[in-house]
Amino acid sequence: MSGAERQQQFEAAITIRPEISDDAIIASGFGFSNSARIIEGGLFACTNNMEAYSARLAADPTSGASQIALVSVLTFPPEEEVYFAVLVDTEVGAVNRGLVKLFHEGEERIKENLAAGKKGGRINNNVKFYVTDEGTVYFQNDGFLNSLKLSPGNEPLDSDCMAKVDSFFFAIWPPAVSARKSLLAREFVGYLGGLIGRDRVHEIRVWQDASAASPEMQRAPNSMAVSDIEKAVADLGGHYPAGEVARYHAALNFLAQKHFVILTGLSGTGKTQLALNYARAVHGITTADKPDPFLFICPVRPEWTDPTGLTGYPDVLSNRYIVPPFLEAVLLATAHRDSPVFVILDEMNLARVEYYFSDVLSCIETGASLQLHSNSVPLEGSNGIAIPAALPLPSNLYITGTINVDETTNSVSDKVLDRAIVIDMSNVDLEGFISGLKGRESDLAPSCADCSPYLLTAYATMAAHGFGFGYRVAEEVLRYHAFARTHLKMAAAQIIDDLMVQKVLLKLRGGERQRPLLTGLLKALGGLPRSAEFLNRLLSDLDEFGSFQAGR
Repeated sequence: MSGAERQQQFEAAITIRPEISDDAIIASGFGFSNSARIIEGGLFACTNNMEAYSARLAADPTSGASQIALVSVLTFPPEEEVYFAVLVDTEVGAVNRGLVKLFHEGEERIKENLAAGKKGGRINNNVKFYVTDEGTVYFQNDGFLNSLKLSPGNEPLDSDCMAKVDSFFFAIWPPAVSARKSLLAREFVGYLGGLIGRDRVHEIRVWQDASAASPEMQRAPNSMAVSDIEKAVADLGGHYPAGEVARYHAALNFLAQKHFVILTGLSGTGKTQLALNYARAVHGITTADKPDPFLFICPVRPEWTDPTGLTGYPDVLSNRYIVPPFLEAVLLATAHRDSPVFVILDEMNLARVEYYFSDVLSCIETGASLQLHSNSVPLEGSNGIAIPAALPLPSNLYITGTINVDETTNSVSDKVLDRAIVIDMSNVDLEGFISGLKGRESDLAPSCADCSPYLLTAYATMAAHGFGFGYRVAEEVLRYHAFARTHLKMAAAQIIDDLMVQKVLLKLRGGERQRPLLTGLLKALGGLPRSAEFLNRLLSDLDEFGSFQAGR
C-alpha cells in the first residue's frame, strides 16, 4: 500500500467518525514540508492552505464551519508513521476569528507591497498550525517556529490565534503488534497525551493486520466480569474448582500500579496454565495454540545471580544491547499502553529470587525506572529497537511467578513475599478433573474409566503422607493409556501397571514413618504385579536400611 493510499484511507476514516460533523473542515497537510515534528514546547502539526476559507469568513463571518480537523502524519524512520487528526470543536469560533484576523493582516501587507512597487502576494495560503503544551492549537502566517516557549528573542504567542483542542485521533502504520515497530510511535502518542490530556487522545482502527491488537486485547482485566474469565479459562481446559481463578483475578488487579502475584503449590496443579489461560481469556483467545502477542513466558535459570537474565545487558562483541523476553515485554507494554501485557516467571525460585529480581522489585514498589545502562544515548537492541538508559515499568504490565518447593529450588525471602500476593494451589480435585477431561475429549473416555479407580486410590493414599500428585501426572497417565491401547494393543491392566511404576510411584521416599504409605499402596495396587513388586522392594529397603527411595 502506497503512502498516498494510506493518507486517503486515514482521512476517510476521520471523515466518518461520529464526532465529526458533516460541515467540518478537514484540513489535510500530508506534503513533505507539512510533515509534523516535535519542537520545544509542543508540536508543529502541519501547514494548510486556508486562503479560500479565510476569504469566505471575511466576507461572511457566519459562514464558518462548526469544526476544524487538522490531518497530518509524523514519520519515524525507517517505516513507522503516526497519522493523526487534531479536532477543534468547542472553540472553533476562535479559529475562525483568528483566520479572519490573519486575512486582514494579509490584505494590509499586500497593500503595502503594491504601494512599494512589489508583488502583492497571497493571503493565508500557508498557515502553520501548532499544538502547544497548554492543550491548544496555535496558528500563524509567518515562518516556521522552532519553539513555542516564551524566551528572549521570541515574541509571545498571539492569543487571538489560539483555540482549545477537543480531541486527538491517531492510527499507527504498520498496525502490527511489535515493540520494535511501534515504541517510538507510541512514545510520541504519550507525549501528545501530556500536551492535551490523555483522555482526549483516541486510537482508531484504519488498517487491519493479522498480528494487530484486537479490541479484546485492548481491555483492562478489571473491566471484565470474573465469571466470564472463569468460563473462558474452563473452556481452555483449566480446572480450578476452589476459586483459584477469582483469587488470582483479585490479586492481579486490586492495585492500579502494581500487578505481581506468586503461585505456589504442588507440582503439576496448573500454576503456569492458570497464568497462561487467564491471559488468553482476557485477550479473547479461545484456543491454546493461537499466538498471544501480549503474553511472555520467561523460564528462570538456576545460574541467574543478577538482573541481566531479565533486563538484559550491553554486549561488547556485537555492540548491541541484548534484550531478553522480560525486557521485550516491558518495551511492548510501554508501546501499547492500552493493552495488558502478561509476563510469567516460570519456576521462579530455581535461582535466588533476591539476586536476579531485586531491581524489578524495587521498581514495582517505588515506581522508579529500571536502570538498563549508563550511556547518554540509547543503545541498539538485539531486537532492533533503541534501548534507553532507564525505562519505567508501565502500569499495564502484569507479572506472575510460579514456584515449587523441593530439593532443587531456593526458598523465597520474606521481602519478596511481602511485595506479592501468594496463592497456594495445592488443592487437587482429581475426580472433577478427570470428569472434565472426559467431557471435552470423548476419545479418552475408555481410558478414564479404566484408570480412574487406580489414580484416585493412589492419590488419596499418597496425599495423606505428603506425596500427592497434580493434574499433569493424571492427564499424562490417561493419554499414555489411550495411546498404548490404540497403538500397542496392550491390555488395560498391564498399561495401568506400567504407568503406576513409571509415572505415579516415582516420588516415594522416606523412613519408618512412611511404612503405612507403602502398605496402603500395596493393598490398593496389589492386583498389579509390577506395582506390587516395586512396592515390596521399597519395603525390603525400609526393613534393611531403615529408609527407602523409589528413584535410587
